[in-house]
Amino acid sequence: MPDIKPGKYLRYLVLPTLFGTQRTKEILSVNPTVVPQREEAQQVSVFVFAYNNETIEERHFDNVQELLTHKENNRICWINIDGLRKADIEAVCNHFGIHPLLMEDILSINQRPKMDEVEGILFCLLNMLYYNEESKTVEQEQVSIALGKDFVISFQEDATRDVFDQLRNKIRMSNSKIRQSSADYLCYSMLDQIVDNYFLVMEKLGERIELLEEEVIRSSNTQSLAKITQLRKELIVLKRNIAPVRDILSSIQRSESELLDDRTTKYFKDVYDHIIQAYDLSENYRDIMVSMQDLYINNVNLRMNEVMKVMAIVTCLLAPATVIGGIFGMNFDKNVNFFHQPWGFFTAVALMLIIPVWMLWAFRKRGWF
Repeated sequence: MPDIKPGKYLRYLVLPTLFGTQRTKEILSVNPTVVPQREEAQQVSVFVFAYNNETIEERHFDNVQELLTHKENNRICWINIDGLRKADIEAVCNHFGIHPLLMEDILSINQRPKMDEVEGILFCLLNMLYYNEESKTVEQEQVSIALGKDFVISFQEDATRDVFDQLRNKIRMSNSKIRQSSADYLCYSMLDQIVDNYFLVMEKLGERIELLEEEVIRSSNTQSLAKITQLRKELIVLKRNIAPVRDILSSIQRSESELLDDRTTKYFKDVYDHIIQAYDLSENYRDIMVSMQDLYINNVNLRMNEVMKVMAIVTCLLAPATVIGGIFGMNFDKNVNFFHQPWGFFTAVALMLIIPVWMLWAFRKRGWF
């Protein structure tokens, strides 16, 4: 006998499982009035890139204390800290002169993307986005970028992934633009990598939207509605992260900070154009999903109308037989000679067949079905 697993199919009968209400709770559980408690990272990794147009040095530290003893002269320094611990963040911020308000933002959870400039530090906080192929969800990781005179410090939550591999390869190339430029160009490059990765996530969502649209048009069912609902939730996450980045880049372009070279402003303008394009695309995705939900509802109504039409036709075709059968079945003496003839039964049956056939022909001629 085949191995039947009821749980595999019964789970589709449970509405919270079918429509992913747990995911809704994750998306909407943001309360800015409650101070969240961040869990301390189990492991912290610190990577340092110190470079100029002639030399480059890569260092890896297992703890923040080793970083504080590291000094660089006449070179741009990129410090990337993977894994957040409150004591480590306080030590780094105090060492590099980062304001306590910015330190609170670094340690925050579900913070809205923002840009601030406090006491000689240009600070950007935004989320890196990833697409999880297994759960079909958009995952986010908060990254904080602090730009100083000759350094850039980035704080990440997850030490196992980021989107900066291509940037690291560019730094290792001696003739790259980033090696010839100042720290603000490095900050631009990081923002550019994060924004470019948004398009990769949107491409995955676009593929799902395309497949789902074909499914809704061909054979939509309750699971199709569940997929539409789940996909709309992921678009909420996408838009929530993309829209504020537009304000970040706009603020950087308007900033008169001494940390930003006039020659670098045009590069931030390029990233701004990209994020505007990503925002417009997310709006298009949202409109498509609304139209797809309307299409699903219209398909359901159309199928219902088809069913009702068939049932109405069947009822109309059976009406003559019901009337004739009712007349013949009346419980009183039939004084009409027609009822007592031997051919009366066959005549009644013939009428029951001929009249519906004629009605069917009349319906077809009028184009009712």
